[in-house]
Amino acid sequence: MANRLSQIATRTGDNGTTGLGDNTRVSKDSLRVHAMGDVDELNSNIGVLLCEDMPGGVRAVLIEVQHQLFNLGGELSIPGFELLKPEAVALLDEALETYNAQLPRLAEFILPAGSRAASLAHVCRTVARRAERAVVALDKAETLKEAPRLYLNRLSDLLFVLSRVLNRMNGGDDVYWKSERMVRMAQDDQA
Repeated sequence: MANRLSQIATRTGDNGTTGLGDNTRVSKDSLRVHAMGDVDELNSNIGVLLCEDMPGGVRAVLIEVQHQLFNLGGELSIPGFELLKPEAVALLDEALETYNAQLPRLAEFILPAGSRAASLAHVCRTVARRAERAVVALDKAETLKEAPRLYLNRLSDLLFVLSRVLNRMNGGDDVYWKSERMVRMAQDDQA
């Protein structure tokens, strides 16, 4: 492979534009650049999450996610191009089914808390939702393939499920929201 990134500081972006993969230049505040940036931020946060202790299967899923997010970023950087395949969405669906089947049903909302790894997974989940919103906004302005939107939607769901898995890794549990309804139900149970 050739040296693709031989010069990092090109100064071509000093005027507030950036180059896309098709050699066009766009404003750094364009919808496309926002979507690319949110996907990049998500990938970086998953990299931080991968620094934590976790089951090998979860680690393998997240490493594959990083590769697919790089594909997604590449697709977003080249208008009309397709790098993220529907098979990538199917792999997320499989992981969702596998890991969600191991968890108890939720009776109430949970807080984005618990172990450090679980909390980082929640941060990744919220960045995934932001990236999804950016892709949806871009899709309204310019037609995109379906896979990017589907992938980010499934990924945020998977990150929620993985946060629950990571909270249970060492005997922990979810951190439940103390809603008024749950307080009343507990009081009714005691009466």
